[in-house]
Amino acid sequence: MKNLLIACLTIGLCTLGADIFSQDLKKEFPLSFTVTVSNPLKTERENELVFVSAEKIRELVPDFNPKAFVVLDQGKEIPSQYNTRDSQRPGLVFVLEKLNGSAARVLAVRYQKKGESPRSYTKRTQAELSHKTGGEWVKREYIGGTFKNVDYLRVPPEHKDHSWFIRYEGPGWESDKVGYRFYLDQRNAADVFGKKTTNMVLQHVGQDGFDSYHNMQPWGMDVAKVGKSLGVGSIGAWQNGSVTRIEKTDSVTCRIEENGDVYSSILTSYYGWKVGRNKYDVKSQIAIHAGTRLTFETIEINKASDSLCTGIIKDKLAQLITSKGDGSHLGYIATYGKQSLNNDELGLAVFFRPADVVSFGEDENSHVVTLKTSGKLQYYFLAAWAGEPGGIKTEADFKKYLDAVSASLATPLKVSVRKNTGK
Repeated sequence: MKNLLIACLTIGLCTLGADIFSQDLKKEFPLSFTVTVSNPLKTERENELVFVSAEKIRELVPDFNPKAFVVLDQGKEIPSQYNTRDSQRPGLVFVLEKLNGSAARVLAVRYQKKGESPRSYTKRTQAELSHKTGGEWVKREYIGGTFKNVDYLRVPPEHKDHSWFIRYEGPGWESDKVGYRFYLDQRNAADVFGKKTTNMVLQHVGQDGFDSYHNMQPWGMDVAKVGKSLGVGSIGAWQNGSVTRIEKTDSVTCRIEENGDVYSSILTSYYGWKVGRNKYDVKSQIAIHAGTRLTFETIEINKASDSLCTGIIKDKLAQLITSKGDGSHLGYIATYGKQSLNNDELGLAVFFRPADVVSFGEDENSHVVTLKTSGKLQYYFLAAWAGEPGGIKTEADFKKYLDAVSASLATPLKVSVRKNTGK
């Protein structure tokens, strides 16, 4: 009886404390609008990104102040951010940890008209780019200097693979689930960092030795093979039965667009990508949000193309899994097996809209899907390492996961915004 009374008292005090905190937030942020998020699927969804565009907010709530706001879910503040530099998702973003099937959630966005009120949340995503300064180029190698994080880089013409110029050889992005990088040189292929922790780790990668991440570290390691392949989700062109990666270009720039607590993104611009007799200008944005393994890839190209392709490295130790998709699922190509550099299970997958598919194929190095675009193309890719916390350890479980992800991507959340007339 005594324990029951103590438990009831504790719950009561916690509820009272939450109510007081909610009231304090209402005082600090007196104005508000509501965001309603609906799940069209009958199945529960987890860690889903909610995006409200800056354009929609300006239209309905012109006095909204993106420098002083909070998002409340049933009166409780949840992590959020406002993207000001993102080229694909400028505006408000937050993540719903769970949403039941066929359910809706009404959230309040409270704000001040003026001033700034920065919030502090656990960092669950990261994007970074770090290159050496203070040294010098000797032919194609950068000698001396120390690494410095930057938000923008025009890739020097001297830079090639193993020039010792960029830490872990390119930009990196991660969630609390997994990390990625791509080689910002003539290879331009994406790689995977398997993580043994939910903490952010990229800031440590390569600091204790240029390629120390090829061996197991306290945070994890590079777990994917790339070589001459598409790695996972890399951009290429399908030409005469083989893949041409983005190798020959006139110039390349890379920009960290967002490096937020719940969402991060990187924009890379390739000018004069030579494919056969043609040249293309390509913009590639990669983005990730908290709680997911998925990377969102958005490509903008200056000429229509039906030879743009992506795919996954071929490995004799991995089973190929494919689905053409349908009206309720995106298509995908995937592999699963003991293909990691740690000799344990690793799943890789690329998801795409069935209507975008030109053909499926393979060359010596990669499983390939060719996609058509008249200017803009979106697809998604992921890696699932068995060694991550709560990792997927069987092919059967990986297949279930693929089907769930393909269903969620094919049927996005529905988001609506309503301006409140009162406080």
